[in-house]
Amino acid sequence: VGTMNAKTSSECEEEASAMKNDTLGESDRLGEVKRGQVIRVVYVIAALDLTCLFMQMGIMPYLAKSLGLDSVGFGYLQTTFGLLQLVGGYIFGRFADQFGARAALILSCASASVFFLLMSLSTSIPLLFLSRLPGVFMHGIPGAQKVITDMTTPSQRAGALGKLGLCFGVAIISGSALGGVLSTKFGTYAPMYVGLVGSLTNILIAVVWIPSRTKSKSDHHGTEHSNLFSIGEILRLMKFPGVMEVFIVKVFAALPIGLFMIMFSIISMEFFGLEAVESGYLMSYFGILQMVVQGLVVGKLASHCTEMTLLRLSVFVFAGVGLGMALMRTVWHYCIIAVPLVFAFSMLATITDSILTKAVPSSDTGAMLGICASVQPLTRTVGPTIGGILYKQFGVSSFGYLQLMVNVGLFVYLLKSKIPLGEMKSQ
Repeated sequence: VGTMNAKTSSECEEEASAMKNDTLGESDRLGEVKRGQVIRVVYVIAALDLTCLFMQMGIMPYLAKSLGLDSVGFGYLQTTFGLLQLVGGYIFGRFADQFGARAALILSCASASVFFLLMSLSTSIPLLFLSRLPGVFMHGIPGAQKVITDMTTPSQRAGALGKLGLCFGVAIISGSALGGVLSTKFGTYAPMYVGLVGSLTNILIAVVWIPSRTKSKSDHHGTEHSNLFSIGEILRLMKFPGVMEVFIVKVFAALPIGLFMIMFSIISMEFFGLEAVESGYLMSYFGILQMVVQGLVVGKLASHCTEMTLLRLSVFVFAGVGLGMALMRTVWHYCIIAVPLVFAFSMLATITDSILTKAVPSSDTGAMLGICASVQPLTRTVGPTIGGILYKQFGVSSFGYLQLMVNVGLFVYLLKSKIPLGEMKSQ
């Protein structure tokens, strides 16, 4: 009996060790240096991908207007893109689980190449709408997150995912500036050509630098022959301990701010009285804040605090941001509020992604990241309608009061509920 117990104990230790390193698979054999190199390459791909995306975002309103599309039609164009991303997010995640993170990242970059190519050929409104179709598989950040998730241990994940926000900050600043300069000097379609070259470059980088499998084939067991889109699979993932609770917090904590940001172009003109150039400066300010918070703050806090503590902290700060927004009157007030706003937004996104990918089997992390990636397109889809009603009927302060009430409720919920999480701090 003693021998049997000893064997059982040894087997349990081996199973625990296997579970701990489940997310690494073949990457364990790559070595720590190799994994670090691959992750840095992923950051470069993400930064370039987002820069190209922000370049076209800046000139899209002008391109649409030059083709004769009015504000209502432009809203339909944005909604179309949001719906495609909403539907494609989960499918993209399932694709990553079945065919590997590198294949998914290449699919995203290839879709972006087609996207920019079609935009460069958009000389009419139908062609402009057609250029949105590749957006269904344009998920550069979830693709990068998938590679990072496979290449890191659970204790390293929050810090590594947090640094992706640094890429986002770089992209806001460089993409917005480049888009304006290129379109002014070389014409409206110039950013599209540069975006096409950037996307093709990303494909080459991914093929050369990222391993074909960032985790072992055994990690894909159970997803090899399953459908890419299945409501049953989504429901199955939501049944894992803590997943539904954390996902609800992820969706609703930042929803009022998301509605505000969708209406920001109108609010900046009518409420703050900003010119286009001043709005550009404000976006650059946001980009700098994002870089500082994601590069210096999120990782440090993740190494010293449990994820549940950081989740509660982000929701609490969001509630304070709501109160500040309800009381703000000038753009200078907003610049002050932007500091805790960027902190809470960055922390919530990073921590919830980290928690949710650890709560499901490693063979389902892509699908889980795809579901997480669908939150923002969902906001962009319903946001213009809800945000427009709030702004027109109740003014800018309504976004702040809604943010305050929602996050106070969520904070109380997080304090009282016992969400089962395998918590750990970064080592």
